[in-house]
Amino acid sequence: MLLVFDVGNSNIVLGMFNQEKLAYSWRISTDQAKSSDEYVILINQLLQYYDLKPESVDDVIVSSVVPDITYTMELAIRKLFNLFPLSMDSGTNTGMDIQYDNPKQVGADRIVNAVAAFEKYGGPLIVVDFGTATTFCAISAAGEYLGGTISPGIKISSDALFQKAAKLPRIDLVKPGRVICQNTVNSMQSGIIYGYVGLVEYIVDKMKSELKDGEKPIRVVATGGLSTLIASETDTIDIIDKTITLNGLKIIYERNKEGRTRESVRREAMLPEINIQLEA
Repeated sequence: MLLVFDVGNSNIVLGMFNQEKLAYSWRISTDQAKSSDEYVILINQLLQYYDLKPESVDDVIVSSVVPDITYTMELAIRKLFNLFPLSMDSGTNTGMDIQYDNPKQVGADRIVNAVAAFEKYGGPLIVVDFGTATTFCAISAAGEYLGGTISPGIKISSDALFQKAAKLPRIDLVKPGRVICQNTVNSMQSGIIYGYVGLVEYIVDKMKSELKDGEKPIRVVATGGLSTLIASETDTIDIIDKTITLNGLKIIYERNKEGRTRESVRREAMLPEINIQLEA
């Protein structure tokens, strides 16, 4: 089986593929203070809950947008699975033409989403990922990654309002049902949620006008934890696909697995021996 890791700023999402099927998925909090041994214990507990054994994992691919945790996660994988993971980097074959001024600056998660969305839905399309930041990515009819927009995520916006305004409380992201509100909590919820809907609609509309190529319709695919909340208030989003990142990692793995035999990835994973000599 193939295990995929999507390491984000707020969460790490894991997916276990049994051949072409996503059989299991888990979400854990990203914690840069955790050691590799702590992640070994946590990941092993997730597997044990479903009676899965580490040795059932044949290979691993990792996509990370958190440099400070990337090595920790790779080390945890080597310790638990005795496998050296395939990591998304500038040398990874994504099969997509990245038309960015500097392709190395594009977040791995944005590329993974674009690859999976184009593979599944074709182009042209716009992918909106509601994560710690909300990203908008444009893909042409020919499958080229054209670029996009990054804005603060909904939770970041909500937390900033609470932290910077002394009298405003922390709130739950729940729709109040109206924009003329009679209390502070509902007023904040209305401003953040409906205001964000307006942000999404405006950016998508502008991107569609720049992306328009003939009469082919431009579909909008949304992913991320809060995609359902926003999609319920707008007709701008055509498709919600919560597993698009995991499926994208599976696609990219297939494009880069040549030469990754079970023996080779295990041999590479061997941790260096540490010889400690005590003075007499």
